Amino acid sequence: MNSTDAQPSDDRQKLRWSAYWLLIALSAGSMAGRILAVNSVDLERLEKYRIDSKLKESQKQFAEEGLSGDALEARVAERRVELEEKLRLQRPFLSSNDRSRFAAVRALVEHGTFAIDEIVTEPGWDTIDMVKHKDHDGEPKLYSSKPALLTAMLAVPYWIIYQATGDDENGEKITLGTHPYEIGRAMLLLVNVLPMILYFWVLAKTIERLPVSDYARLFAMAGATFGTLLTTFAIVLNNHLIAAVAIAVAFYPTVVIWQTGDQRWRYYFVAGLAAAFTAANELPALSMLCVIGMALAIKSRRQTLLGFLPGVAVVAAAFFATNHAAHDSWRPPYAHRSTTDPDDNWYDYSYFRGTREIDSYWRNPQGIDLGEPRMSDYALHSLVGHRGIFSLTPIWILTIFGLAIWLARRDTPEFGIALAIASVSLVCLAFYLTRPQIDRNYGGMASGFRWMFWFAPLWLIGLLPACDRIARSKALQLVAFLLLAFSALSASFPTWNPWTHPWIAKLLLYLEVIDFS
Repeated sequence: MNSTDAQPSDDRQKLRWSAYWLLIALSAGSMAGRILAVNSVDLERLEKYRIDSKLKESQKQFAEEGLSGDALEARVAERRVELEEKLRLQRPFLSSNDRSRFAAVRALVEHGTFAIDEIVTEPGWDTIDMVKHKDHDGEPKLYSSKPALLTAMLAVPYWIIYQATGDDENGEKITLGTHPYEIGRAMLLLVNVLPMILYFWVLAKTIERLPVSDYARLFAMAGATFGTLLTTFAIVLNNHLIAAVAIAVAFYPTVVIWQTGDQRWRYYFVAGLAAAFTAANELPALSMLCVIGMALAIKSRRQTLLGFLPGVAVVAAAFFATNHAAHDSWRPPYAHRSTTDPDDNWYDYSYFRGTREIDSYWRNPQGIDLGEPRMSDYALHSLVGHRGIFSLTPIWILTIFGLAIWLARRDTPEFGIALAIASVSLVCLAFYLTRPQIDRNYGGMASGFRWMFWFAPLWLIGLLPACDRIARSKALQLVAFLLLAFSALSASFPTWNPWTHPWIAKLLLYLEVIDFS
């Protein structure tokens, strides 16, 4: 190809990247804005009502005691501060899930332990996502049920903030407990928005390597920035977003190696490190880790041994070391749910808050957490129903067709990419759909089937060839735009809190078609 041939292609690539960065900037700004406004707004009016009612009673009492004028106003102002602290209901942590993670981070930084007993008894820091077992000294303690590796990593930015901030005007140490909005929001910007920008960039680089049209590339990036539930969950601390970023990072060097046979050590190492970190956050992603490892071994067993496996080993060592440090066990908390050995069921416990004894929520789960009795109903609603992968994010319908197109091209690198995505998707989906009833809870109170969120970058890659075909027809483009619009609707519907029912579930509840009680 001569220079005159290359120039238009270079100009088109620059234009595409300009479009990518426009989409990325809009999405990042949208996520950041929602984080800066994050709050349990459903409790705002109730909190104000409780404080105002108590304040009126106090004002009346102070007046009866003889206070008046400036003295009365000053005493009422003091009482308001006391009540705002005591009766505070609003908080920037929107569910037990992210409060569990933040509580563990606080405990590790503020108290030097993974045990969260001292945190969860504070007002506004309760959670059901915890377990109870004996610590290193044989004392029963409460712990977050979330994997310890991500907790330890999240503790790093909080430790920096904790050390950098001093005392407040009352001489108290500034912490997540005293300043949850300021520090909580700052942490979410650091650990969610910045990784999502990395995610968009790496995904765009991967898409640029694949032989597809400009229309397909731009459609996929539009879907990435506004059409999936990953951006919905950017306002809460969670593992799904981190796992999606990790698999996107893992897949880029994998695609480079698979396409070109590139033997650079760093590509193998990054692929192993990121794929293993995905599995550390989403256990079923072990299947993708194995598939990537086999694919790279086909290209170079030596580099897989010297690069990929050391990357995996780093994450594996960190995962088991932090888990053992937290729980004095090599198995994570969710592996301690024995039905025959009471000492090995960490979810069956009670604890005290003051003088009140509280049973673990998991002794008597309610609503959606009871699990779907019929596996067929669970599969229906997980795929095309109220938590449907395809009903809430219908652009994934294009992924089915796209993967089929690439699977028909057996002599191309895209065949291997499609085979990896399709096979692992089916394996993981089968794993979740065939769980026992107690686990058939759709991911609990969430705005989507969140256990499959980490597939988002892979499915966006998978829909590319379908979009190529769509680009040839105005009618099909209209259909694709409608699918994208409804996907964006689902991502935008839970604006204030992703830990709520999605729009389809609320519609079916209103029509009394389903009942989670």
